[in-house]
Amino acid sequence: MTRAELFETVLNSIVEGIIIVDRDGKVVYINRQASIILGIPPSSAINKHVVDVIPNTRLHIVVQTGKAEIDHIQNIGEVKIITSRIPIRDQQGNVIGAVAIFRDITSVQKMVEEVTNLREMEALLKAIIESTNDAISVADAEGKIVMVNKAYTKITGFSAQEVIGKPATIDIAEGESMHMKVAQTKQPIYGARLLVGPTRKEVVVDVTPLFVKGEFKGSVGVIHDVSEIVRLSRELEEMRRIMRRLSARYTFEDIVAESAKMKAVIEQAMKVAHTPATVLLRGESGTGKELLAHAIHNASDRKDQPFVSVNCAAIPETVLESELFGYAPGAFTGARREGKKGLLEEAHKGTVFLDEVGKMPLSLQPKLLRFLETKEISPVGGTKPIKIDVRIIAATNMNLEKMVEDGSFLPDLYFRLNVFPIHIPPLRERKEDIPALVQYIIKKLNQEYGRIVEGISPEALHKLISYDWPGNVRELENIIGRAMITMEPSERFIRAHHLPPLKVSYQTHEIAGEVKDLKRTLRQYEKSLITKSLEQNDWDVQKTAKELGLSVRTLYYRMKLLQISRPTNRKRQF
Repeated sequence: MTRAELFETVLNSIVEGIIIVDRDGKVVYINRQASIILGIPPSSAINKHVVDVIPNTRLHIVVQTGKAEIDHIQNIGEVKIITSRIPIRDQQGNVIGAVAIFRDITSVQKMVEEVTNLREMEALLKAIIESTNDAISVADAEGKIVMVNKAYTKITGFSAQEVIGKPATIDIAEGESMHMKVAQTKQPIYGARLLVGPTRKEVVVDVTPLFVKGEFKGSVGVIHDVSEIVRLSRELEEMRRIMRRLSARYTFEDIVAESAKMKAVIEQAMKVAHTPATVLLRGESGTGKELLAHAIHNASDRKDQPFVSVNCAAIPETVLESELFGYAPGAFTGARREGKKGLLEEAHKGTVFLDEVGKMPLSLQPKLLRFLETKEISPVGGTKPIKIDVRIIAATNMNLEKMVEDGSFLPDLYFRLNVFPIHIPPLRERKEDIPALVQYIIKKLNQEYGRIVEGISPEALHKLISYDWPGNVRELENIIGRAMITMEPSERFIRAHHLPPLKVSYQTHEIAGEVKDLKRTLRQYEKSLITKSLEQNDWDVQKTAKELGLSVRTLYYRMKLLQISRPTNRKRQF
């Protein structure tokens, strides 16, 4: 092998690319690695000007200036290289050419970017962990602490320097380390109660295992201060009490009463509202007893005072007494040290609404009776009675008279509550109210659902009126809500096909006068609906018929029957 062949073999064996140019900037040599990096065969580069081979090269400039350029980054297409350009001199020091020695660093650059991204992500995660109010500790697969945040230090009293690298048992004052347990079981643990730190603070801990590509890498724990939870629970309870005090939202204007029966109910309620008399609201479930209780309170002299609603069926019997009458300090295990006001005392000068009063435990009825008789309450565990001024509105869907006979309701309590009874008729007995109720519900649900439904078609309304409504107004609202959900966003009227199947009732015992009133109400609603749609469509009959889901012929027939005609003073707009 000649020296030239040996020289070329060596140059082709190295990992760097090499290009040599003469004093005219023409390529006189390119090794194998340079050919690979540049993606060109050596034959296409030899004897060509280097700029024609590599457009953004500076090798010809190095020939001109005689100054070396070391470790410069250069992009060649999608390839990134680091290159050093060095002038070649003869024995007299004259520049006779230049050589570029370069290496592909595309993969290295990507690795650098990935490492940078990882570092940025790590910094972001640390910032997130530090910013949360929850105390967080992270342990490795061996149960040693590798990260904690400031909230952890606040709860445990240990700084990051004191615990990082130490076994997770370091912060436990009493109990077992959940990090260690998770390291053994590889299963999450929730709600573990421990004592931590020098002050033996009571905490609740949730610890979750961390897996990376199926391999257990450690665990993360979230530590909750029990004292903080207790404080928040008390705040929540106070907020609930405030909400109860502010919950008299409805007035008589919110009650739909087109039928004679409902008008009579409203008249009764408005009369009794201005008195301090106890009111007993009777009626089936879903007829609107609580709505009427709100209206009575807001029409009374007590409207600016608390309105407290108590569902006697929803509160467990074991706590109903303390909720209603309160308790004295230390009255029982778990009681507040300072005691607690009952709902009756909180409603002083206001109104208490006792819903589902028929389900009040028999054991508690004598205490309520005593309050109604004396206007005094005795807190649980207390010895001194408290005088309070509260108006009672009770409600039930149960047969209290039968309960009195059965011995499940005290007769004296019944008479005390039944001072002014108001019976709210079921919806099947006041179907004249259905059109107005439907419009009221549509308006309400439009706000809740973000829809713009304008009304209901006559056919759909007839279907609603033909149904007996065992669930009363509550069921009607449910049906209208379901229909509005199934409608397309562009639809403006509820049609019969939007409604779920309803069992039509054909009752033969209805009074003729009531049937006439119902038909008159239907016709009035249909006339109002068609007129409103015609006006919105500038009396374009075809467009209105399409909107209402009727044929043009049917619409003309209904307009003639209902005596709907275009006002003579309106002019067609062009």
